[in-house]
Amino acid sequence: MKVRERSEIDNKFKWKLEDIYETESLWNADFEKAKDLSKNFSTFQGKLFEDKDNIFACLKLEDEVFCIIEKLFVYAKMRLDQDCTVNMYKKMVAQVESLSVDISTKTAFIRPELTKNSEEYLLSLSRDKQFSDYSYSLELLAKDKIHTLSTQEELILARSGRFTELFQEAFSMFDDADVKFDDFVNDKGETIKLSHGIYGLYMQIGSREERKKAFESMFSAYKQNIDVISTLYKGNIEKDNFYATVRKYESCLDRATSRENVPMSVYKKLIENVHNSLPMLHDYMKYRKDTLKYDELHMYDLHMPLVKNVDKNIEYEEAKQIVLDALAPLGEEYHNLLLTAFNSGWIDVYENKNKRSGAYSWGSFGTHPYVLLNYQPVLNEVFTIAHELGHSMHTYYSNKNQPYAKAGYEIFVAEVASTVNETLLVLYLLKDAQGDYKKYLLSYLLNMFRTTVFRQAQFAEFEVKAHELVEKDIPLTPDTLNETYYELNKKYYGNDVVSDELIKYEWARIPHFYNSFYVYKYSTGLISAVCIAKYILEDGEEAVKNYKKFLSAGGSMPPVEILKLVNVDLTSDAPYRKAFDFYKETLEELKKMD
Repeated sequence: MKVRERSEIDNKFKWKLEDIYETESLWNADFEKAKDLSKNFSTFQGKLFEDKDNIFACLKLEDEVFCIIEKLFVYAKMRLDQDCTVNMYKKMVAQVESLSVDISTKTAFIRPELTKNSEEYLLSLSRDKQFSDYSYSLELLAKDKIHTLSTQEELILARSGRFTELFQEAFSMFDDADVKFDDFVNDKGETIKLSHGIYGLYMQIGSREERKKAFESMFSAYKQNIDVISTLYKGNIEKDNFYATVRKYESCLDRATSRENVPMSVYKKLIENVHNSLPMLHDYMKYRKDTLKYDELHMYDLHMPLVKNVDKNIEYEEAKQIVLDALAPLGEEYHNLLLTAFNSGWIDVYENKNKRSGAYSWGSFGTHPYVLLNYQPVLNEVFTIAHELGHSMHTYYSNKNQPYAKAGYEIFVAEVASTVNETLLVLYLLKDAQGDYKKYLLSYLLNMFRTTVFRQAQFAEFEVKAHELVEKDIPLTPDTLNETYYELNKKYYGNDVVSDELIKYEWARIPHFYNSFYVYKYSTGLISAVCIAKYILEDGEEAVKNYKKFLSAGGSMPPVEILKLVNVDLTSDAPYRKAFDFYKETLEELKKMD
């Protein structure tokens, strides 16, 4: 099907970026305003020690300037995403990026100067009504004083980032451009040039022989380059260990979790509960093996759907109604906000020529959020709508109820609201589903758990083990990394899955490992979302009221405390047990249909 020009799409299916800036001249005026305001930062340098008025004025100026910068960048980048070939928007994006770097340099003195104040003084400011917008950030500054070095040392560490991030950049260059996969011949006799995207497609829809060939081509490429990849990953871990040591953290994991103000015990609690629940995953693997009637279940057999040809043709208007109905338990106010999003230019719906691919939710403080889609009439796209609108509602409520300094929420909770929506959607669809369609939805849920909870927990455990080796001065060789991952894979998938020899190289193709201790948040996010969705469906109005408190909290509290607003305490076993009980019930329901 021919991709349409943007001018051929009805305006009712396009977002209204004019709600941010009605004209480019207004954008230019704000650009000049931010540039002029930034000149005032120099008046505060050297004057933030126990000077309440200067501290307050400096923080307010910082908010004002960066709020404008955010608005400028979001507008320019979303205009560019509409059509990535428009040079004017490329230039505008580059202008904001350059200005942002300049202003970040001008404001680099603020945090080091503030941390020269005593912990007692910073905490006294956090309790001062005048500083209510900054109470949480000041508490964090006080908490992190022990990890803050001298101004000169901080400058050295800041500059070191220019080369310590090259491990991630080098891996990305290799993985995106330089890795070479062997061609393979598909069942039709066609020669297939493998890529990451083609691999994912064949794992879903290919025959068993095609899946095996794609699997062997993919992982053989990483095996052939394992020495280089291992060196890059070792360098990345050594970098983590260096920063953790010089900043006086207990470990690399301690530093990573502390930066989001999440107790390290949450990470360990996740791994512990996943270990306890591995028999459930093994049970699903056995069911999968038996259902497919395979003598052996291999790693390349885990992605294909158990039920085929159940996808429906769902046009956008129908998809909107499905999402509205599925999210009805969230109440009238939430429903009306969804209607506003659908009808008032929040969403850019269809693919057009040169439009950015994929989907996202984004926005800037002071304007409503936006959603980019490239909608196709299939069921998976309905889940995408629900997911992205979950992000949008989280942003909307946070921005509405928090000042700029507290509106931004941590990555730790960023995927919760979106996954709550997905969970409510699949449970809604299951109510009336029958036959193969119901089997498809149940297996969708089980696979969501496998990939988002179990698999990400496996990755998270591997990261801990790899970092601990470096922290203990044990050589981190390719063989050590491969065997560590291989043993985890066998442990996680159990005896009914053949852990093919090549799977030991899977760790080498995971880009998230260069953003250390990130992946566990996918697991805790889904566990939290399942608990919240069940809470909403079981407790109704009271649960919705508490959920809106969660959505409205932004970054005003520690993330774990924000989740407690909706009865999710990730420092306890309760949410994990509830989520895994849900997983077990889903598997039992699927088994009953055979």
